Amino acid sequence: MTDSKKRSDCPISCSLEIWGDKWSLLIVRDLMFAKQCTYGDFLKSDEKIATNILASRLQTLEENGIITKSVHPDSKAKVLYKLTQKGIDLLPLMIEINLWAEKYYDLPADRKAMLKEVKKDKEKFIETATNDLKK
Repeated sequence: MTDSKKRSDCPISCSLEIWGDKWSLLIVRDLMFAKQCTYGDFLKSDEKIATNILASRLQTLEENGIITKSVHPDSKAKVLYKLTQKGIDLLPLMIEINLWAEKYYDLPADRKAMLKEVKKDKEKFIETATNDLKK
């Protein structure tokens, strides 16, 4: 993100400029938790993102170093998306958002199971998940 785009020097404001819309965090979520990594995979998410919005958010996330893309090993027509270290570093934030949501919303069984593991040892969970995402 260039300084000319910043609304202020507030770290929350600067961060929200990159991943603060609902679609960007859902893309990050899919890369973290559902291991979705092609354009088509993102289009299949329950939220039904429009193709033009998806393309725009992927470009923004890539330009800001949150994700990277590479050629799919099985098809040159497909692109694989993966979190960079900068994107992986959003994991603790995503965990906290899930913990907050658990207090106020009914979560799917798989997410409840994940949070049960988080609550046993949050730091160990984050360390293990971070290492898995680096692979």
